[in-house]
Amino acid sequence: MHASEIRIEDHPSGRRLRCYAERPTRGLWAMLEHQARTCPDAEALILGDRRVSYAQFAVEVERTAASLYHRFGVRPGARVGMLLGNCLEFAFVFYACQRLGAIAMPLGTRNAGPELAYMLAHAGAKVLVGEPHLLERVQGAELPELAHWLTPDALDHVAPAAPDVHIGEDDIACILYTSGTTGRPKGATLTHFNFTHTVLHYQHGLGLGAEERTLVAVPLFHVTGLAAQLLLMVHLGGCSVILAEFKADRFLDALEKERITHTVVVPSIYVLCLRNPRAEGMTLPHWRVAGYGGAPMPESCVTELAQRFPGLRMHNIYGATETCSPTTLNPADRALSHSSSVGQALPCAELRVVDEQGRDVAPGASGELLIKGPMVVPGYWDNPEANRSSFVDGGYWRSGDMASIDAEGQVRILDRKKDMLSRGGYKVYCVEVENVLYQHPAVLEAAVIGVPDAVLGERVKTVLVPRAGAELQREELRAFCAERLADYKVPELVDVVASLPRNPAGKVMKHLLREAAPS
Repeated sequence: MHASEIRIEDHPSGRRLRCYAERPTRGLWAMLEHQARTCPDAEALILGDRRVSYAQFAVEVERTAASLYHRFGVRPGARVGMLLGNCLEFAFVFYACQRLGAIAMPLGTRNAGPELAYMLAHAGAKVLVGEPHLLERVQGAELPELAHWLTPDALDHVAPAAPDVHIGEDDIACILYTSGTTGRPKGATLTHFNFTHTVLHYQHGLGLGAEERTLVAVPLFHVTGLAAQLLLMVHLGGCSVILAEFKADRFLDALEKERITHTVVVPSIYVLCLRNPRAEGMTLPHWRVAGYGGAPMPESCVTELAQRFPGLRMHNIYGATETCSPTTLNPADRALSHSSSVGQALPCAELRVVDEQGRDVAPGASGELLIKGPMVVPGYWDNPEANRSSFVDGGYWRSGDMASIDAEGQVRILDRKKDMLSRGGYKVYCVEVENVLYQHPAVLEAAVIGVPDAVLGERVKTVLVPRAGAELQREELRAFCAERLADYKVPELVDVVASLPRNPAGKVMKHLLREAAPS
């Protein structure tokens, strides 16, 4: 049986799915344990001067797991919040959760205190592991179920080891919170089954082998950094070179020094690197695969990358947290000729485009994109209403994106049904920002839109109507938002107007605001 053979399986969730016939079935920790046995001396993680082999990686995970189990009472199914940036400890804590059968909860380091408190409370987290300056954001929050607030250096237990735990494919590996159209985040429950198919999709779709070295420049708490890089490299026995934060100089230096073969980033990172003088004259012979997604990729950037690095294979990748990231992939030979396309469905993905009544549209016609497959999460944590509205027809997830699929299977994303914008790959739901703006005592009406930006893709702009007699101070308003929202959601541009344009039904006509915004 070929490793990439697909078969139809009736899944316990009630879904009938296309699945990889041969796949790891014992969970994420088993993948790491396997590499620690078969290639113990191979480099697994690099951060600055710190280099960790697979054998050392497994030892650190066992130590961390023993601490969580014996000292802090973490048992299978317990939720462990992770308020950690791009650091080695992120990998140790995440895999320690998998070792214990616990559920990791990576949290955005750019989220504001109220956002973090809501997620921790909603999931009923028992333990929170975070960097000291980040833990300060949730100090004083009402979190009665949160028993332990820890920094990584508290996880220093050596013996005895934690007991072995059976991991099933359908067990939840982690919860990743995504912004919701109602303004409340939703916790997508990503299972070992989801992650297994994600790493196999990337492995086969990108033609990756055992000697890969990826450069992690996006946050590990996002599904791209987590699944498309860290977990993928462990599955392959490759190496994750981690940047604590993105700087173009550091990114370019690491590409060269660490002989990077693989990257997956938002388009703005490639744009910034090409604009950096350090890129002049670089050949980067080891760099073979450049993935991108999360925002439109400028055609000029694709062209320049192809010219500077002829051996580089570029792939547009489309997905979401709810699909464990990849759903479609554009082959490298179509990066230029089909630059407006996000490619074709990956082997296990099933796609439909439907109209407002849920009926399939003709090839090439537009509608909402529905996605089904073993990489699609089974649902949201403790959110039956969202599950009923988001998952339909035997397991299809409603993406909220307006798309078309032509007769050749090429997928194009046309618009965002959910009124969402993408700032440097970070998703911002306009209604979430608007809900915060309406809390300001001087705001009568608020509309949030995206303004095109050559580097970030879009910037956040708000158009406001003040209350009678009130005066809106732009910087004070931005500071108000910064206390309640992640920094990338805070409006960078603020316009104050007498009224918002509305249609006869009273709905704000945001297309008029976008047309009036400077490009």
